[in-house]
Amino acid sequence: MNSSIIRYILGHVLKIEGILMLSPCAVALLYGETAGFYYLGVAVLCFVLGLLMTLRRPASQVFYMKEGCAATALSWIFLSVFGCLPFWLSREIPSFTDALFETVSGFTTTGASILSDVEALSHCALFWRSFTHWIGGMGVLVFLLAIIPMSGGSHINLMRAESPGPSVGKLVPKIKSTARILYLIYLGMTVLEIIFLLAGRMPLFDAVCTSFGTAGTGGFGIKNDSMMSYSPYLQWVVTIFMILFGINFNAYYFMLFRNFKKALRIEEVRHYLLIILASTAVIFVGLVRSSLHTADSLRHAAFQVASIITTTGFSTADFDTWSQTAKTILVLLMFIGACAGSTGGGIKVSRVVVLFKTIGKELNSYIHPKSIRKVKMEGKPVEHEVVRAINVYFVTFTLLFCVSVFLISFEGRDLVTNFTAVAATINNIGPGLSLVGPTQNFGLFHIFTKYVLIFDMLAGRLELFPLLTLFHPTLWKDLFTKRAK
Repeated sequence: MNSSIIRYILGHVLKIEGILMLSPCAVALLYGETAGFYYLGVAVLCFVLGLLMTLRRPASQVFYMKEGCAATALSWIFLSVFGCLPFWLSREIPSFTDALFETVSGFTTTGASILSDVEALSHCALFWRSFTHWIGGMGVLVFLLAIIPMSGGSHINLMRAESPGPSVGKLVPKIKSTARILYLIYLGMTVLEIIFLLAGRMPLFDAVCTSFGTAGTGGFGIKNDSMMSYSPYLQWVVTIFMILFGINFNAYYFMLFRNFKKALRIEEVRHYLLIILASTAVIFVGLVRSSLHTADSLRHAAFQVASIITTTGFSTADFDTWSQTAKTILVLLMFIGACAGSTGGGIKVSRVVVLFKTIGKELNSYIHPKSIRKVKMEGKPVEHEVVRAINVYFVTFTLLFCVSVFLISFEGRDLVTNFTAVAATINNIGPGLSLVGPTQNFGLFHIFTKYVLIFDMLAGRLELFPLLTLFHPTLWKDLFTKRAK
């Protein structure tokens, strides 16, 4: 176990967080808010601790998957704990647990909030809250790989441990170049959305915060009604960009280098867009039948479908009042999620597609026992190891989901609230139904329940296994054995 490389990575993560935390300090200075001093103090603390942890370079910078998982999980925990301190110290969120919940929700791009009055926060707090979405969307370790000079060929393990989806590969031969390309695409699309929002006369501060929430598919709003009070044009812009950020970024890479045929051949993206169209159509028909204006029905249906499947969590309507069919579709979309290799959460469309194809393959083997049929994606056979990993993921996800619903049931809330609260956090959605619906918040839960949901948010963002690795006794045995030697 290469503990020194884990310490080195955590040190760099803290330094990056310290530098990034200077941005809300600038916002506080611009608006003349004293809360900025808390962000400055924590920024200095992060940078100093990070500097101390990186003064001594590790003898070996080669690490395997277990180091990658441990470094990733611990990095997100460090980010969240230090990131919540300004909220807590400034007393804008008096409870440490609530501050941690809000920050974990931000970094994991969940968007579930404990706040009943978002607009009461200072501008610097609102900015940091939304900025955590943007940081967590692509991943801080991908950012680290893009800017920090680290040698060795095993850094794909770090990227795989953090990136959402069943598989991660290199777009170009060098991991550093891959990370830079991803962030350039991410930054470019964010700036483009800000421009379109400004064109619709959205204030600059609102446009920046909304774009951060859309890009990271997080969904923290800076208004108590989320996106409801903005114009139809602005809502359509956000709808389109939510869908775009839910697409596998490999498609944008291929389009960037004019390889349009390869981009169009990505099967997962086609299924993703088809699910959005079908879901929007069904909900739209239901809203029209309930006597809502046709244009409004289409806008609300498209917005909420895009918001839920991409796990963004913005809302333009209280969908908890919609028909049972519409709510059922939205709950199913919570689990499906966006594409692998996007900033979205959920199980991922590619996993769902492979699962259905695997079921089809098994059914075919019952009818034709001697036939040999392989699961294929984009015309290529899916390796048995990938299919096995996806099956294990589904089983683990189901077990963790059931245990979480059971644990929070002791609080005595209704089943719809408990079920959708876990669904909304483990899939990094944000709002659920009933007591955690789009017009409600998670502040009603007790401390124990909040920590269960915090765990679910982290587990969901890190694809379960990197976080669960921390609970494997062999990991710590290897760590302490190495230190003893």
